[in-house]
Amino acid sequence: MGSTLAGQILAAHLVSGTLSVGEEIAIRIDQTLTQDATGTMAYLQFEAMGVPRVRTEVSVSYVDHNMLQAGFENADDHRFLQSIARKYGIHFSRPGNGICHQVHLERFGAPGKTLLGSDSHTPTGGGVGMLAIGAGGLDVAVAMGGGAFYLTVPKILGVKLTGALQPWVSGKDVILEMLRRRSVKGGVGRIVEYYGPGVASLTVPQRATITNMGAELGATTSLFPSDDATRAFLESQGRGAVWTPLAADADADYDETLEIDLSTLVPLAAAPHSPDAVQPVADNAGTVVQQVCVGSCTNSSYYDLAIVAAVLRGKTVHPDVSLTVSPGSKQVYEMIAESGVLADLIASGARILESGCGPCIGMGQAPPSDSISVRTFNRNFPGRSGTASAGVFLVSPEVAAATALTGTLTDPRTLGALPAVRPFTGAANLADQLIEAPAADGSAVEIIRGPNIKPLPIHPGVPATLTGEVLLKVGDNITTDHIMPAGAKVLPLRSNIPAISQYVFERVDPTFPARAQTAGGGFVIGGANYGQGSSREHAALAPMYLGVTAVIVKSFARIHLANLINFGIIPLTFANEADYDRVAQGTRVTLPDIAARLRAGQPVVLELPDGTQLPLAHALTPRQVTIILAGGLLNSMREA
Repeated sequence: MGSTLAGQILAAHLVSGTLSVGEEIAIRIDQTLTQDATGTMAYLQFEAMGVPRVRTEVSVSYVDHNMLQAGFENADDHRFLQSIARKYGIHFSRPGNGICHQVHLERFGAPGKTLLGSDSHTPTGGGVGMLAIGAGGLDVAVAMGGGAFYLTVPKILGVKLTGALQPWVSGKDVILEMLRRRSVKGGVGRIVEYYGPGVASLTVPQRATITNMGAELGATTSLFPSDDATRAFLESQGRGAVWTPLAADADADYDETLEIDLSTLVPLAAAPHSPDAVQPVADNAGTVVQQVCVGSCTNSSYYDLAIVAAVLRGKTVHPDVSLTVSPGSKQVYEMIAESGVLADLIASGARILESGCGPCIGMGQAPPSDSISVRTFNRNFPGRSGTASAGVFLVSPEVAAATALTGTLTDPRTLGALPAVRPFTGAANLADQLIEAPAADGSAVEIIRGPNIKPLPIHPGVPATLTGEVLLKVGDNITTDHIMPAGAKVLPLRSNIPAISQYVFERVDPTFPARAQTAGGGFVIGGANYGQGSSREHAALAPMYLGVTAVIVKSFARIHLANLINFGIIPLTFANEADYDRVAQGTRVTLPDIAARLRAGQPVVLELPDGTQLPLAHALTPRQVTIILAGGLLNSMREA
């Protein structure tokens, strides 16, 4: 049987291991990206390695998350990131240049390359045929230093696309359909690879929307072939020379397959409070809405904004709705200004925000209490919007525009014929004025550190036996937003672990940090898919700082599992899921002889106060065991 496209790229970048499902491999990374919410910590870790200059083909530091400057913290971090980039040979995308995934797709993405990013939506690059993977900042730091990226070989889920999208239906509806079918756990341990005759009908921005939001499936990554549409997109960026045709072999052997007839899809919406709570928009039509937000790394391309403007042209946003629009990049901003799209949006009453993540990560534009916000974003976890009592629907730009016009959740097909979008007839500004290219030699550059940037906490290492209190017990689908919230209050503290640790599990139990410190640390018990969502390693690093030594759950999300290992927290699962019910919060439990058992590959158990021993499981490789017992990856590298 032939090779899948993902298999071809993995094979071309294989450093060690064999390409067998379930086996650990190491791959070479061509490009990296960071954003400012994760980048400060990633670069502190890179500094700790003592490498004089990045060793990748391209590494880019973006400022797009912590854009609100209500205090000195974010502005100080931006200066730190700029000086780090100058010193170590990293491109620096300045504030205002745009969202990392949109800009990287435009200016750096290349078919067949590997990209590792300290953001879970890095798979956006799969829209141009990259193998683009989200990871924790420490993994990205290692890759910048020339180290390999380790992962367990995923299954390849082949999604055959046939037909073509009907009017008013978009790429967003394709990924929402995937979530409807597969759920937020349906991509765990898988790469999603799209193929088939329907692929040719999708533009690169549509493909990028689909691969971006594949992160909500829990997938390792998602990708499309590199074809004529890819070439046209790259040529529009003045980068046609990096194009190469790439596709799976005609007889590619996928581990799993499913088929989507694009012509049968209808406008869809993910209802509060999960990206997989997907229903046809028509099923919830009439729901009164107070806010509509267009943008994010999922839907902020030129067409995304132009279709919204086309729907609103000559009309006014409903008086009870606040509509915000965030262009994905400076390039997109300039394009909508030149074409007249921006004028249409402003005339309709839309509020234009800067090119950044903004409301998607709770950085401004929190909706009213007990309200409904309709957003073209990728996540609608409880409280992520900044308002705990608000409900968020995830929709396409077409649905968002119709809703902003009517004031209720609206199937855009009820508006009649699809309006004509203003074409962009000029040439995109490719000057990259806001991307600072690295100097040939940055050795004399001084790193600028504000008072909010604190040293990286160091794990003391794992003792022979672990005993402690069950500090918290939670259910299924706990997200990294639950563990380590985002938002305007918390994000500025990303480079200050002692300060940010006081917000761990704030949305679950605000007493957790104080209780953990009083108890001297302990354990967390969880359900299935623990740690889904963002790549933020702070969801492991801050609990480690508070003394969490092990997390025992039914199952883990991929990136969070890797982050726990990187920071020396032992990730274990119940061998019998029913044993989850036998462990209560507040109980004092023991992992007897845990260090020796892990080192020798012996069975691990959880001992209850009455002496009962519950069998536990893990899939740790010998390499990962060494990392954990050393107290994390940095400690392990120092000892090597």
